[in-house]
Amino acid sequence: MLTIVNHLQGLTHLATEAGVEAGEGPGPIVPELKELAWGAGSFIVFAIAMRFWLFPRLKAGMEARYAGIRADHEAADAERASARAEVADYEAQLVAVKAEAAAKVDAARQTLEAERQEQLTALNARLADERAAAAAETEAAKAAVRDQIHAAVADVAGRAGELATGRVPDAAVVARVVDEVMAR
Repeated sequence: MLTIVNHLQGLTHLATEAGVEAGEGPGPIVPELKELAWGAGSFIVFAIAMRFWLFPRLKAGMEARYAGIRADHEAADAERASARAEVADYEAQLVAVKAEAAAKVDAARQTLEAERQEQLTALNARLADERAAAAAETEAAKAAVRDQIHAAVADVAGRAGELATGRVPDAAVVARVVDEVMAR
């Protein structure tokens, strides 16, 4: 602190030697009237330029910018609405295509089922015909064998009756008894 005081005393001493007194002339902070007039004039010119030339351009630029932003927002809203409409349209088309595909699958399924039923009916009819033919064949074979069996049984029964009684039984009686037994 002493050094600062010594330094200030040295400066005042130098100023006195140079001939400058502390109380002479205007203060270093107080502006002159000329400086005040130039400052006020330049402020007025700048204020007028701002009011009539710079501020309207600034305001127009800001309004143009805000209008551009609003237009961009409206365009974005329109695009968003358009995209939503396209998505809804796509989903509607997708539903229609799915319904059409389901209808085609159902139609194909019905066609296949009808063809299957038709083939089953034809197969069942053919099997019934084959069964009937086999049954007729079997009946014909049974009938052919029945006569042979009837004759064989009548022979055996007649011979057994002859051996048991010692006389030959009547062929009509043996045939009638064999018919009754075979009918059961």
